[in-house]
Amino acid sequence: MPSIVWKVDRFGRSLKHLVNALAELDAYGVAFVSLHDNLDLSTPKGRLMFGIIGCRAQFERELIRGRVRSGIANAQAKGIRIGRQRIPADASVVAQLSSEGLSWSEVCRAKGLSMGTAQRVAYNVSAPACVGD
Repeated sequence: MPSIVWKVDRFGRSLKHLVNALAELDAYGVAFVSLHDNLDLSTPKGRLMFGIIGCRAQFERELIRGRVRSGIANAQAKGIRIGRQRIPADASVVAQLSSEGLSWSEVCRAKGLSMGTAQRVAYNVSAPACVGD
């Protein structure tokens, strides 16, 4: 029974993951076929190309990760805030709604907060909280 993927680099982004997944598929008797890359892993040429494409995919992933980290560091150096917009949360209101028997989901819906922020505010009333902290 064949396992069909569009491209090898869509199947996995690290060579280690690709090789381990391929070995697991092989152990179950599943043939691996890549439509776009035209690979037949039952041949030595197919396995060689699989390794080359896997290495290239891992290289591209690491380049992208480096660019993203560099971009984030550059934005932070310029004072640009990364992440969600902060929304002030009133700890006393959250605690009151919770003590009135409302579920966390209901408290979050009523105040427009995430679950983590609402619970953090309720359990640590003395600290100011904002969404995204």
